[in-house]
Amino acid sequence: MQDEPQSAAPVHHITGLIHHPYTPPAGFNAPQQGVFKASTVYFPTVADMRQREWKDKSAYTYGLHGTPTTYTLEERLCTLEGGRQCVLVPSGLAALATVALAMLQTGDELLIPDNAYGPNKALAEGELRHFGITHQFYDPMSPQDLASKISPRTRLVWLESPGSVSMEFPDLPEMVRICQAQSVLCALDNTWGAGLAFKPFDLLEDALGAGGQGSLSVDISAHALTKYPSGGGDVLMGSIITQDPALHLKIKLCHMRLGLGVAANDAEAVLRSLPSIDLRYKAHDQTARALAAWWQAQSQCAQLLHPAFEGSPGHAHWQAVCDRTPGTGLAAGLFSVMIDTRYSQAQVDAFCDNLRLFKIGYSWGGPVSLVVPYDLGSMRQSWPAHLKRGTLVRFSTGLESAHDLILDLHQSAQAHLPLA
Repeated sequence: MQDEPQSAAPVHHITGLIHHPYTPPAGFNAPQQGVFKASTVYFPTVADMRQREWKDKSAYTYGLHGTPTTYTLEERLCTLEGGRQCVLVPSGLAALATVALAMLQTGDELLIPDNAYGPNKALAEGELRHFGITHQFYDPMSPQDLASKISPRTRLVWLESPGSVSMEFPDLPEMVRICQAQSVLCALDNTWGAGLAFKPFDLLEDALGAGGQGSLSVDISAHALTKYPSGGGDVLMGSIITQDPALHLKIKLCHMRLGLGVAANDAEAVLRSLPSIDLRYKAHDQTARALAAWWQAQSQCAQLLHPAFEGSPGHAHWQAVCDRTPGTGLAAGLFSVMIDTRYSQAQVDAFCDNLRLFKIGYSWGGPVSLVVPYDLGSMRQSWPAHLKRGTLVRFSTGLESAHDLILDLHQSAQAHLPLA
């Protein structure tokens, strides 16, 4: 009978390469977080494998459920927005869809503002309707309209502040109160506010202090990290942040069952950008206000749509939530202009095409300024009474010089939007 083989170092160099015993020493620390890439996660014993729990972030079980890199990003995003729990998803739209799939079932109803992000409306009209989930669109500038449309079947209300493209700022606190009074969950698309213009989980913080009698909170904050948290126009990612543990667990279990995950290098990119988000947000804001003020003085502009400007729809609501100490309020680097009806769609398109510094493209929050003309009539149930007629053009300011951007607007307007 032959002797049993003795334990020894692997003979073949490839085996030795794969099972190399070296482990780097602990204690390394640097400004940027390490990037951990994994599908498989090792367990020292079967007993340890059976005892580990991923839902509370106390351990690691599989790469899809979290790594040190993604756990760190989730915690920092909670700090940014004032929440307690976070899950990461592959895009901002994935955040909206995951909330809907986690919260709604056949027979439920969803309410969406008529000025909401278009793909969120399309989700309700497509997949959610196919699942037997109905929806209604409500007037974002009328809390009364929202209240009148909440029924016993309503399970979720989406809020957007300000609205996509047309930039109306709703009476956010009043709409949250209406949802709370009806015991209906309210979820906010907080991409514009980014945790900086206002705190979604303490809307009255500036007036009465965090956690005081004036505390007023949405239930869920969805955020397209693609925008300001990334800041580079090169990452697709979203987050869903909550304060209630039971609500978070419901979302996290749905997130797990859908198999959603984010790439480690994308998480690294957002982690690297987060420390500068406040500086960048303020720079985008200042440039947008300079450009908006220029447009306000132009006769081609029938209406300026920027929440921080007096006369823009919902300006008083922006002041109440974002500018409680007058002159300190923030707004994102995003605004729209309603070009007067005397200019044709072809002229407006030519104006956009002729811009040299502004690029034509969707999204925002990156270093390059963007412009997109929209057919607003096709995006609404009816033309909003608070908006003048015309062709809407949305501008997203990058990090270029405001002076250079204004010169670019001027040259293209002279060529394609001539004064009468």
